[in-house]
Formats: sequence, C-alpha cells, structure tokens
Amino acid sequence: STPLYSSAASDVYKRQLMKSSSLNKLTPYFFIAPAGLVLALGLLYPISYMMYASFLDWNPSQLIGEADWVGLKNYSTLWQDYAFRESLWVTLKFAFSVVFIEMILGLSLALLLDRNMRGMSALRTIFILPMMIAPIVVGLMWRYMYHPSIGVFNRTLNSLGFESIPWLSDSTWALISIIIADIWQWTPFIFILCLAALQSLPRSTLEAARMDGANAWQQAFYIKIPLMMPVLIVTLLLRLIDAFKVLEVILVMTNGGPGLSTEIIALRISRTASEFRELGVAAAMSNYLLILLLLLTLSMFLYNRFIEQHRAKSFNAIGKTSP
Repeated sequence: STPLYSSAASDVYKRQLMKSSSLNKLTPYFFIAPAGLVLALGLLYPISYMMYASFLDWNPSQLIGEADWVGLKNYSTLWQDYAFRESLWVTLKFAFSVVFIEMILGLSLALLLDRNMRGMSALRTIFILPMMIAPIVVGLMWRYMYHPSIGVFNRTLNSLGFESIPWLSDSTWALISIIIADIWQWTPFIFILCLAALQSLPRSTLEAARMDGANAWQQAFYIKIPLMMPVLIVTLLLRLIDAFKVLEVILVMTNGGPGLSTEIIALRISRTASEFRELGVAAAMSNYLLILLLLLTLSMFLYNRFIEQHRAKSFNAIGKTSP
C-alpha cells in the first residue's frame, strides 16, 4: 500500500505544481489587465467611434444613431474634392520639409555642442527655450514679426535698401513662413534627443577611433551617426507624426490662406467639422490621416529592423574573418 500511496501523493503534488506554474504564467497578465482596460477605453473606443462615424452622413444636430448610413461614400467623394487633395499635398510638403531641415540642424547642433566647455549648460538651456513656448504664442509672435509694415523682418529689409516681402499674403511665401516658424520652435526637440544619444555612446569606441587617427568629421560620419541611427529613426518618426498634426501655429498665422496654400489636412478636418458641419466627412479625413501615419510608422520600423539585421550580419562576418 505504501508505494500506491506514494504514487498518489506524487500525482497530487505534480498537479498542484502544474496549477501553480500556470498561475505564475498568468500573473503578469493580471497586473497589466487594468492598464489594458484603460487603454481600450481611452484609445480603442474613440478610434472605433471615429471609424464608425466615417460611414455616416452625420451633422452636429443629430445623434450618431440618427445619422444615415452611406458606406464608403465619404471616402470616395473626398478624392473628388480639390480642397482635400490640395490640403493633403500641402501637408506632405510642409511635414517633409520641416522634418528634413530640423533633423539636419538638430543633429548638427548636437554634434557641435557635445563637448565640455565653460557655459555649455546655459547655452543648451537657451537652445531648448523655443519648444517651451505655447504654439498659440509662437503663432502670434511670428505673425507680428511677419507684419508687412511694422514687422521686424520687413523693417530690417527696408533699412538695408531691399523691398518688403509679402510673408503671409503671398501663397509661396506663406508656406515658407510657417516652415521657418516650425523649424525655429521644434529644432530644439531634435537637438535634445540627438544630444542625449551622443552622450550615451560608448566612449571606448570613440577613444579607439581617436587613437587610430580619426578626425572629428570621420568620427561623426563613420562612428557617431551610425551608432545613433536607431535613435535618429525614432526621433524622425516622432517629429514626422507631430508635423502632420500641426494646427495652432498655422491657424493663428495664416488660417490656411491665402487660398489653400497653407491649409494642412488637420486644419481642413477642423473646418469640415466646425464650419461645414460634416462630421462624417471629417471622420473620413481623419481616417485617411491615420492610415498615412500608420504606413509611415510601419515603414520606419521596417527600415530600422533592416538596419539592425544588416549591422548584425556585418558583425558576424567580421567575427568569422578575424583570427
């Protein structure tokens, strides 16, 4: 009887051990369940609500349940709308222009200021001041500086013997003006992230390159920037997503004008919902913007993975060839 009793006790112990192991595996999910519920309510529900609204002919005087179902009509008619296509084109020009210039300036400033010098801390603080200013204030400030008669830019040009520039009244100059304002405000964001990435690089690698005779330019292009590439890709993605959603500065400076020359898609969505009272069409525009940003995000992550795999293959090849 003793062997049978021992075998039965062993089976019970094994079952209890398996149950305990299963509970241990489920424990992390129990802890993240509240956060997942909040995320579902705060993120997934509004997005689902917006997607459902995009299939409706809905205006602010109706409850969403009273709106008529129109299917894909809102999506198809948008591509026949010249204003929407123009807003999308302006958005692409604005976003890629500001992000390209801001990445170059921010990275250059970070490489320049990544050194121990007297007063460098104060200089870094001054550089990040623009991004601390509210977008509405930035819009008002640059609007007054661009003023045709009393603005500081035209007054300076006139004092030097040049003619005034129609900064905000000409379609070409208006877009350039808001690009300059955005670069002034958000280059410090790129600068901070690039500087943090530079300061986290392994100093042993840089010291080895310096001992091998690499100058500052060679260290920057062949060592620092390649090692910073994952951070640069994430920074580029964050800034690109934010550039597609700029609203306040453009609203204050030009209100989308003259004509549609500075009306980005975020401003078009706001006007469609508030002025034209077409909530279903505005939701469809928002979904188009969401799809565009998701494609950009996916492409950035795929590119980052490609870079990491290429780097891993290079290291493996070096390891195999080394004695």
